[in-house]
Amino acid sequence: MNESVPQTLVRAAELAGRNGQGSLSDRVRSLRLEERAERPGPSRRTWLPWFLCAVMAAIAAIQSLRTPSPAESEPARVEATANVSTAATAPQATVGEVVLESKGYIVPTHQVQVSPRVSGMVERLYIEEGKRVQRGDILAELEKVDYQADVDRAKAALAAARQRLNELVRNHPDEINQVKAELEEAEAQREQLYLEWKRNVNLRTGNALAAREYEQAYSAYKAMDRRVERLRLALKLVAEGPRLDRIAAAKAEVEQAEAELVKAQWRLDNCTVRAPLTGTILTKKAEEGNIVNPIAFNVSASLCDMADLSDLEVDLTIQERDIAKVFKGQRCRVRAEAFPERTYEGVVSRLMPIADRAKGAIPVRVKVTVPREEEGVYLKPEMGAVVSFLRRE
Repeated sequence: MNESVPQTLVRAAELAGRNGQGSLSDRVRSLRLEERAERPGPSRRTWLPWFLCAVMAAIAAIQSLRTPSPAESEPARVEATANVSTAATAPQATVGEVVLESKGYIVPTHQVQVSPRVSGMVERLYIEEGKRVQRGDILAELEKVDYQADVDRAKAALAAARQRLNELVRNHPDEINQVKAELEEAEAQREQLYLEWKRNVNLRTGNALAAREYEQAYSAYKAMDRRVERLRLALKLVAEGPRLDRIAAAKAEVEQAEAELVKAQWRLDNCTVRAPLTGTILTKKAEEGNIVNPIAFNVSASLCDMADLSDLEVDLTIQERDIAKVFKGQRCRVRAEAFPERTYEGVVSRLMPIADRAKGAIPVRVKVTVPREEEGVYLKPEMGAVVSFLRRE
């Protein structure tokens, strides 16, 4: 603070006493110089002491807060020592700890697209979204007129082929007896002609027979002899049966007709479309009156999609930087985003052998265990789900 006026006068008097009887002007000049010299600076002597006092008070307050009392210091030290020893002995990771979480989508493990094996018009349809069916249940019936006609025609062709084969392999007794009778008749006639020819030979030596009559008798005998030989061969063929190559050809015709019948019957049977597995109808893609053709590109070839909703998986894409935390057989917990309070057990079923370059990730499938009573109730295909991957046991 600035000195008061009396103090200044006192100092001036003391200065005058030390210097003797100086002039009044000297005393005034010295007084002014002393006042200028003793005038303090406008800033340092004003706030510096107060600033130092405030700093000291703050330091004292902090020390008083941080320094515990003797009664409290000992339990705190013991507790800190116990915490340090526990941290030193505790394991770094806990079994079952979540090491990674990722979002994916629920998909059926096996989704089947039901299509008829033959083309035709849908006459009856027993498909409804969400309907549960058993393996072998009828889903649809196609028009059967053409296929029924093919079956009838194949049956008739098979009957004709079998009849021809029976005619070749059957030895009819009446046919054999008939050939035998003709052979015996021919042999008797040949014997008669032979005797006449011998008589004419004797008559010709005595010039009692004309040459023309002799030649006619000889020709008749030879002709009958050849007829006898022909009838003997015919009897042999009838007795032994037809030739083997003709029987083989007839058998081949029968087999061909049987194959045509099997094919026609297969087409007729497939006009009734049945469920290939036990599951739930997911989508309906046809109506009664639609034309379905499995081999045509511009015509609908599918009736519906179905899957077993108790056999579900979660399709995920794990980034390459995190794929080291995932392995086949790893236990997981699955929660659907629609029902976050419900947790299902899961296991990594497979890691796909090829990565997705665009996403920088690897597709992973997690198989979910769904109770039979909850099939199709909470977890549905294409729903979002969060999978928590647990640490290796």
